[in-house]
Amino acid sequence: MEQKCKNLNGACRLVTGLAIMTGLIVMGMFIMKGLKSIADRDQSVTVKGLAEREVLADKVVWPLPFKCVSNDMQQLYNEIEKNNGIVVEFLKKGGITEEEIIISAPAVTDRLAQSYVPDNMKFRYQAEAVITVTSTQVEKVIELMKEQISLMRQGVIISNEYNYNTSFEYTSLNDIKPAMIEEATRNARAVAQKFAEDSGSSLGKIRQATQGQFSISSDETTPQIKNIRVVTTVKYALD
Repeated sequence: MEQKCKNLNGACRLVTGLAIMTGLIVMGMFIMKGLKSIADRDQSVTVKGLAEREVLADKVVWPLPFKCVSNDMQQLYNEIEKNNGIVVEFLKKGGITEEEIIISAPAVTDRLAQSYVPDNMKFRYQAEAVITVTSTQVEKVIELMKEQISLMRQGVIISNEYNYNTSFEYTSLNDIKPAMIEEATRNARAVAQKFAEDSGSSLGKIRQATQGQFSISSDETTPQIKNIRVVTTVKYALD
């Protein structure tokens, strides 16, 4: 009887051991499957897509400063009025409307009132006047800028000073934003698709997408031509 009990206990322990081993094997299989599933979910690729456009500025601010000198204040103002008339006529003949022209009040300097008076001073008064064109007729303004020499022939010398630089702007960015974002995203997908093919995977859904800032730049030699670019960053799942 005692021997039978020992044999029975041994069989029980064997069955229990086999059950535990089988359970561990099954558990291991589930763990491995779960880890593989997690690894598969983590497979992804992050790419960037670029879109660029070259456009003509649609707004220009063109200042035309000039100076007048005289020893008589009234004569000085008469000279300013005459030059204003010459410049305005030049602009209107070139197609610039009156609404696009701003005539600023002149800044007059009395040189005798300054702390330092040069010995060779010929004129007591100096006036700086400026006429500013603000227009959407960018191409017309560019043509007029090339013809400034006609003002010199009439006695008006346009000053070339750093604080009176011509500026070109592009104000219609919102009109082209959607198309550029679509193009950048399409380019990003093409890069991701190529990566997926090379890695033996298939391209899945977008997990995350970030639109970069739009930038507008131009070359110093052609400031009226604007280069617009945007970069999108897209993360795709790989299946």
